[in-house]
Amino acid sequence: MKRTQSESLFQEAQQYIPGGVNSPVRAFKAVGGNPLFISKAKGPRITDADGNEFIDYVSSWGPLIFGHAHPKIVDAVSRQAQLGTSFGAPTELEIELAQKVVDAVPSIETVRLVSSGTEATLSALRLARGVTGRDKIVKFEGCYHGHGDSLLVKAGSGVLSLGLPDCPGIVSDLAKNTLTLPYNDAKGVKELFAKMGNEIACLIVEPIGGNMGVVPPQPGFLELLRKVTAEAGSLLIFDEVITGFRVSYGGAQKLYGVSPDLTCLGKIIGGGLPVGAYGGRKEIMDHIAPVGAVYQAGTLSGNPLAVTAGIEMLNLLSQPGVYEDLDKKSERLCNGYKANVDKLGVTATFTRVGSMFSMFFTDQEIISFDSVKTSDTELFKRYFNAMLEEGVYIAPSQFEAGFMSAVHTNDDIDQTIAAQSRALQKALG
Repeated sequence: MKRTQSESLFQEAQQYIPGGVNSPVRAFKAVGGNPLFISKAKGPRITDADGNEFIDYVSSWGPLIFGHAHPKIVDAVSRQAQLGTSFGAPTELEIELAQKVVDAVPSIETVRLVSSGTEATLSALRLARGVTGRDKIVKFEGCYHGHGDSLLVKAGSGVLSLGLPDCPGIVSDLAKNTLTLPYNDAKGVKELFAKMGNEIACLIVEPIGGNMGVVPPQPGFLELLRKVTAEAGSLLIFDEVITGFRVSYGGAQKLYGVSPDLTCLGKIIGGGLPVGAYGGRKEIMDHIAPVGAVYQAGTLSGNPLAVTAGIEMLNLLSQPGVYEDLDKKSERLCNGYKANVDKLGVTATFTRVGSMFSMFFTDQEIISFDSVKTSDTELFKRYFNAMLEEGVYIAPSQFEAGFMSAVHTNDDIDQTIAAQSRALQKALG
């Protein structure tokens, strides 16, 4: 496979951009070699600068649930661009997207639009601290909630893939107020809240772990989080930046029937453009300025291009049968993967919730960050590069999720299964 142009572009990029990339996992450090530079994409396929085409299961890390350059989204954004790209003032479009979010997500009565998932989680934490008057927060090992100082303690995929320790530059007092527990550790949650519940402002969690690969919640775990936070007067925050509108139209909270106090969204609600949001009960959200005293602002919040793309995306997702179709396609792919693994005698464990899926090179049950870290990352490195050679683009890290789109066909999936068999054989030597 020719990669001359990508390699040349990477060399040039390193002169002007730290590490040559604008987000660390793109650097391919966990899998070796140089990153592909993508020139175009359509539907379920991407094409790099050298003209190599790949079936894509990264989906821009989740948001492209209807594939790349969907015509309805492209047309809507093009029309809006001719009317203006940013106003720094309210628009009717913001109301329309906010109403769709409120109608779909069980816990959200009002919602504030921002520009990224990181901004959403940072704002939700500040709001929780402002409402409760407490400083401490609880998070889970392996859950990534953006790159805010309070949240980069044991933060999962990106940091783990690069082999970095907890990030330098974090203010020690902030780190001191961030309490961490293993994901799915019900006993640890009970003990921590029994001891320190009256000091905890909030507990933030990915209701389905998506930043250490896909790690589903154990039965009763989310219900326990709802119970202990309510009893302690703490707020429960669901980070649904990945899972929101991905695993169901109302997110993981609708799928599992557990409503948090605050929800963070991103990715899909921007239809492929940068966006974020956080929302919850009106009595909590009314603490935000200009109604309340908790300040948060953003020049590009509710950007008309992003909001337009988000409206079109949610319109597409509201059609009957979308999630059932995604589930069937994901099941077809994962069943094919499992058959290949069994046939070749590869040690692997699979996880899947709807159209999110992972294959870990380990024999351990995947329930926490510690079990994820038992994976054979050297085998994954060989496997990843073999999949590229076979024309399949997966996340360049053992610790990231895969994503099915609504526009992958059965032929795409069957091609991928055949490619995976050959890639496994290459990886095994």
